[in-house]
Amino acid sequence: MINRIQPKFLFIGLLVLLILAFVLSLSIGAVPIPFNQLGKAVLSPHSQEGLIIWQIRIPRALLGCIAGAVLAICGVAMQGLFRNPLADPGLIGVSSGASLGAGIAIVFSSQLAFFSTIAPYLLSISAFIGGLIVTWLVYRLGQRRGTTDVATMLLAGIAITALAGAGIGLLMHLADDTMLRKLTFWNMGSLNGAMYSTLWPLLIVTVAICIFLPLRADGLNALLLGESEARHLGIPVERLKIELVICTALGTGAAVAATGLIGFVGLVVPHLIRLLIGPNHRFLLPASAIAGACLLVLSDIVARVVFAPAELQIGIVTAFLGAPFFLYLLVRRRY
Repeated sequence: MINRIQPKFLFIGLLVLLILAFVLSLSIGAVPIPFNQLGKAVLSPHSQEGLIIWQIRIPRALLGCIAGAVLAICGVAMQGLFRNPLADPGLIGVSSGASLGAGIAIVFSSQLAFFSTIAPYLLSISAFIGGLIVTWLVYRLGQRRGTTDVATMLLAGIAITALAGAGIGLLMHLADDTMLRKLTFWNMGSLNGAMYSTLWPLLIVTVAICIFLPLRADGLNALLLGESEARHLGIPVERLKIELVICTALGTGAAVAATGLIGFVGLVVPHLIRLLIGPNHRFLLPASAIAGACLLVLSDIVARVVFAPAELQIGIVTAFLGAPFFLYLLVRRRY
């Protein structure tokens, strides 16, 4: 049994941890920069250390913060929607759809050459669109007589995820060695390709979601009591479910498009924060966003140092952290 703590103390602790993780991320790498020289490097953007800080490590750390925050807060939304602490954004197929979209862009990139003006962003755009299409399909399958049946949507998500997995397998069969390697690494996630130009779309989506979802905290709290009880409390349940699905599709799709598949952040972080401060979404949503940012920045540090100078894919690190925790949750629920 874990003793709960005051949310304000958790917020302070998480913000301190995030700042420390961010600074550590700037210092650690193939070219280590001691802490006492970080300030000098930041103020000298044209020096070797300054270029490393401003062109490589700051965009990378920012991408970790933003992607971790949006994946975690979308995980809270999905767990609130399904009223199940074991739910995560992958249940509505957005991750598998994004993976399928990315696979299509990788394998058929030569046939898509007429999109030359957006070629550098074709992979991300294709992944984002793939995630949205699959989510829309799952949502439509979950519609019944004008209402959204979350149980049907869950089953549809599982089926569509399996179908998308089959499509990815077919693309792997068609791919050559270079494509196969690229597709495999993309499916394990990485912050390696972080650039300021690719951060802005994800940042805009993340800020919008991190503002919007806390405004629906009372609705999510009411939804925990059941749909009928929430309606009696005056919550527009159908509109709330649509808003949660749209936010999750946009947020997770944008994150996956920027980083590749990074699993378990949307599952582990909300559940851990719920254990610490309880299920009140007024605190759970923002605290999970900060904790998700911490987790992804720290995981990226681990991915860079474990097999240095080689770099481990960050999805492997989060899976090593998340899979045992997921199994622990299953055993804890059973006994």
